[in-house]
Amino acid sequence: MDTAFAPEDIAFREEVIEFFDSAYDDELDARLNNPDPAIFQPAIVEWQKRLNERGWIAPGWPKEYGGTGWDDTKAFIYESERASRGIRDVIPFGLKMVGPVIYTFGTDEQKERFLPPILSSDEWWCQGYSEPGAGSDLASLKTRAVREGDEYVVTGAKIWTSYAQFADWIFCLVRTSTEGKKQAGISFLLIDMKSPGIKINPIVSIDAHHSLNEVEFNDVRVPVANRIGEENQGWTYAKALLAHERTAIAGVADSKRGLELIKGFAREEVNAGKRLIDDPLFQKRLSDIEIDLMALEFTELRVLASVAAGGAPGAESSLLKIRGTEMQQAVQELMMDVAAHYQGVLPGGPDPEVLGHGFGTKAFKSYMYGRASTIYGGSNEVQKNIIAKAVLGL
Repeated sequence: MDTAFAPEDIAFREEVIEFFDSAYDDELDARLNNPDPAIFQPAIVEWQKRLNERGWIAPGWPKEYGGTGWDDTKAFIYESERASRGIRDVIPFGLKMVGPVIYTFGTDEQKERFLPPILSSDEWWCQGYSEPGAGSDLASLKTRAVREGDEYVVTGAKIWTSYAQFADWIFCLVRTSTEGKKQAGISFLLIDMKSPGIKINPIVSIDAHHSLNEVEFNDVRVPVANRIGEENQGWTYAKALLAHERTAIAGVADSKRGLELIKGFAREEVNAGKRLIDDPLFQKRLSDIEIDLMALEFTELRVLASVAAGGAPGAESSLLKIRGTEMQQAVQELMMDVAAHYQGVLPGGPDPEVLGHGFGTKAFKSYMYGRASTIYGGSNEVQKNIIAKAVLGL
């Protein structure tokens, strides 16, 4: 693989830098990093609208559906520049999950109805996959959809539903048949969150943040026209969505950003008159993570190149998910070690009058929430089973 940028790619990088310099400011950054979801939500919508106005909201979408038409190199350059500046990624549920399912498997009417407001961020989506009794074993889901004429009547519950409190729509896996193996009899529905019978129960996570929810469905009526593809074939569409989700979860560019922050903090941290960055044991841990992250980055580039050539992420997405989330946790743990005993002491800073570090609280919250990264999107144990079956033939 040729890793040298061509002149047109270097010119594109300058274009990306110029856009970020003009479209992204400190005021927006402060709102995007505010822990209050009521402040964060309108801020991320505002940022996504700026991206859409520039035509850069959907790097992975085909141009015919409103995507950028970028090759894998341009997508990589854009993502690297975004992460290096600490800019929040887009909310994935519409743009990186259900959007690709709709333009791949949906009807023309569904594409016309749903794709434009996803691109414009005028409609917010959430994901209805996991259930109280069906998390990593997603095929065991029990939420039922019984057909009555031109409607389905949906009853059941979904859990760990991120930002459901803001969502206009939810894409759901529901059981429409109990015959055959458990992967059969599942359908993929698009459900209006304003439908009568939907109840949202907040879940405050271990980092004291409210992004997660339980969503109850009590005899919710959904038009059959909102079903993606054929009845009882939803598992096929779900797997396609999960492959895209797991590729995105790798988060290589953001982990690289985290390492750069760690280096900066380690240069300032002094113990017994010696900078932490100069400590051989610390250098060894840092270099081990950097090497692993570089290897993961090249693997991601190979997958992106395959997708750009007309392929689709397969078992490689499971590999990216496993190593990507493990690397995220390694970076978070190292950041916590730099903060040491003062992690979480300060709400901000640094303040020379108070013990601690300005990044301590953020590092602590990132570490706590990051424990879930090896679970969501399909636990890493499940991903290892996928690799064993699809790659090793076991």
